[in-house]
Amino acid sequence: MAAHEENTAFSGLLDQFMQSAVFESGLAEATLGAYAADIAAYLSFLAAAGKADLNSVTREDVLDHLIALRKEQKLSARSTARHLSAIRRFHAFLRGERLTTGDPAEGFDAPRLTQSLPHVLSASEVERMLRIPDVSKPEGIRDAAILELFYSSGLRISELAKLPTRDVSLDEGAVRVKGKGSKVRLVPLGSAAMDRIRAWLEVRAASKVLDDTLFLGARGKRMSRTTVWQVVKRYARAANIAQNVTPHMLRHSFATHLLDNGADLRAVQEMLGHSDIATTQIYTHVSVDRLSKAHRTFHPRA
Repeated sequence: MAAHEENTAFSGLLDQFMQSAVFESGLAEATLGAYAADIAAYLSFLAAAGKADLNSVTREDVLDHLIALRKEQKLSARSTARHLSAIRRFHAFLRGERLTTGDPAEGFDAPRLTQSLPHVLSASEVERMLRIPDVSKPEGIRDAAILELFYSSGLRISELAKLPTRDVSLDEGAVRVKGKGSKVRLVPLGSAAMDRIRAWLEVRAASKVLDDTLFLGARGKRMSRTTVWQVVKRYARAANIAQNVTPHMLRHSFATHLLDNGADLRAVQEMLGHSDIATTQIYTHVSVDRLSKAHRTFHPRA
């Protein structure tokens, strides 16, 4: 009974983590469902072990859980890696949100697997999306600015939704972004994004304004992440893009297209707000993968 009570005490944190994962990571629905089950099992294990406070969890606790899974459920290396990935994301989230002070899963090596590459849009697909909003209407002007900002600056959905107008400098051509762990970075704006934002600011100034964020809903309040997500979905469908397009896919596309065109990896790391360049290096793999496909398709002796 005590274990059940402890697990219930953790359930609020699981809900917070899953909400963040839905909007931030761009993971497939099946993966999100698996992560929810994995973390629920992990929290049950911790509760049964008498861990009433997640600050008291140690690396040994994480390892004990993984060993128990391998022994009791005969998990494959791939399934174990998924469990560990979920646990690492969960603890990184807790630390990033200052809900815990440490990260017992930091530095754990997953079983060696082929890394899946992020899905990206082609430049022509992005262009199709960007041409869809009806800029003769206030909502279309706003939505055009949202799409351009996502693609121009690679912002996360939470960063864009809560971006205050004071952190947008059209004179400098940049936005000041507070990212994960309250880290602040300066991200350049493309000329097209600046034009769209400038047009939206004129509409915004003449509208009902009840929040300091750049993008507002019809009632003058901050747009929720769900609403911003729906904006991206709507225009992707209207552009007849076959992929399941998410805001995070625009972030992936931003990074990949920069590297495709010769951008420096460190510069892309700074713009994305990655603390570890290894996270950014996945996009170099995407670029190499695309080059390899082009070579196989077009070279006469490939």
